[in-house]
Amino acid sequence: MTQTDKIITRFAPSPSGELHLGHAYSARLNYDFAKKHGGQFILRIEDIDLGRCNKGYEEQIYEDLKWLGLKWETQVRRQSDHFDDYLLALNKLDDMGLLYPCFCTRKDIRAEIEESSRAPHLKPAFGPEGLIYPGICKNLSSDERAQKMADGIPHAMRIDLEKALSLLETPLYWTDLTRGTQKACPKILGDVVLARKDFPTSYHLSVVVDDHIQKISHVIRGEDLFYASHFHRLLQHLLNLNTPLYNHHALLKSKEGTKFSKREKSVTIKSIRESGVCPEEIDGLIKNYL
Repeated sequence: MTQTDKIITRFAPSPSGELHLGHAYSARLNYDFAKKHGGQFILRIEDIDLGRCNKGYEEQIYEDLKWLGLKWETQVRRQSDHFDDYLLALNKLDDMGLLYPCFCTRKDIRAEIEESSRAPHLKPAFGPEGLIYPGICKNLSSDERAQKMADGIPHAMRIDLEKALSLLETPLYWTDLTRGTQKACPKILGDVVLARKDFPTSYHLSVVVDDHIQKISHVIRGEDLFYASHFHRLLQHLLNLNTPLYNHHALLKSKEGTKFSKREKSVTIKSIRESGVCPEEIDGLIKNYL
């Protein structure tokens, strides 16, 4: 499915910390693009990680964006209110036979990787999110899986990427407005976790479902998520979801060359506005870090 005709952009922060100058840059890019084309700008709160997100940070997001002069469509979609939507998508993939339970702890995965590193023919593979899962639980028998579940061993649900790719009749493509047409290469992430015991979704699953439901036409986000678009294109195909146009913008970086994080209090929007800086000065500050 292709993107809709109407221009709709979104800014989707996670309320797990204070927004920083990099967030202001991304939010402004989305807002300005929508307004330039007579479209809509949507705010989404990505709070699926209930252990790290809190209402205080969410309220501060609203304050920061209002201070920047941004206005968004109501009502704001909070992901934690829509777990049923993600569960439907997860069940569809499961019905297609594309999911398997993974009972591995991080310690199990490290041990498997250390063992494989001693075998030249089993070198561990690396992707943009780190080491690619080596498939420890992929070939468990149905009886072994059932026994582990009966024993109450915590598990995640991973996509069987090899099986998913076998369903494709032709290659998949997606469009980045800066880099042009891209051939989707989902293998760079391996068998991604799509859900865990404590919440029935993941970033990768929830974001493609939300973008479809909210009819997002253009996904404008940081270049650090360029790799994710390869996998998102596969999920969109499997779930028959819309494929937006993408634009992955440059990241703001500190003087040391590292990208901003929520731990860097000196560049949070809150600290900037409390220092007496006017909203009109934000563009100048942003340029200092591009």
